[in-house]
Amino acid sequence: MARAIPTRQKIVMSVIAWAIAFLIFFPILWTILTSFKTEAEAVATPPSFLFFDWTLENYVTVQERSNYFRHFMNSVIISLGSTVAGLVIAIPAAWSMAFVPAKRTKDILMWMLSTKMLPAVGVLIPIYLIFRDTGLLDTRLGLVIVLTMINLPIIVWMLFTYFREIPGDILEAARMDGATLRSEILYVLVPMAVPGIASTLLLNIILAWNEAFWTLNLTAARSAPLTAFIASYSSPEGLFYAKLSAASTMAIAPILILGWFSQKQLVRGLTFGAVK
Repeated sequence: MARAIPTRQKIVMSVIAWAIAFLIFFPILWTILTSFKTEAEAVATPPSFLFFDWTLENYVTVQERSNYFRHFMNSVIISLGSTVAGLVIAIPAAWSMAFVPAKRTKDILMWMLSTKMLPAVGVLIPIYLIFRDTGLLDTRLGLVIVLTMINLPIIVWMLFTYFREIPGDILEAARMDGATLRSEILYVLVPMAVPGIASTLLLNIILAWNEAFWTLNLTAARSAPLTAFIASYSSPEGLFYAKLSAASTMAIAPILILGWFSQKQLVRGLTFGAVK
């Protein structure tokens, strides 16, 4: 029988958890509050927390100055496109590593993961030149390709971990019943790994949505996503903190809402196979 946790200990743990959660969320909260201030109040010392003249002027200015909807649609298309492309490549790769492992499978996985440690600026020039010569600069397709490649190691690793928890006997039984490789993956493996695939999909969307380095260096105007939309409020004249906060709030709001509504699925997927 599991030992009951004392009430006092529960209260202390809850207070610590809420304190950590508040510390993590505070920068987002401060950004949202700053977006409703005037530029003068945004840089005032000492700063005001709630008692200031609330205004929607920054949001109106941002809407008039920039085409938010175009940047938003670019972010949606790039994030979803890179996620779908990554899953199409990663599911067969993770299947082969999980169920038909080779002698060097673990070495391959470690090599793939090691590419995430490479500084992105180290390969910026060759990728920029390749994109320039192939006409992929400032295109959604170019960003989909780049984000697919940089997030692919994480997708493969996560799916490999989930697939390993699925009994291989089930797939073997499907093959004995005449299932082809395509049917085995699509109609047996994928339905059984839905929680893991869903959490992988959601995490990759978040990573692609928040990517700034490649979007700022490979786009100009046509395919610029919301990360470039935020960066446009940094100018040689200085930072306009209130307007920058309004742009940031408009950029992070969709992904915050997605994360809020999908948190149960994320937790379920991230703990998939942890308890037998």
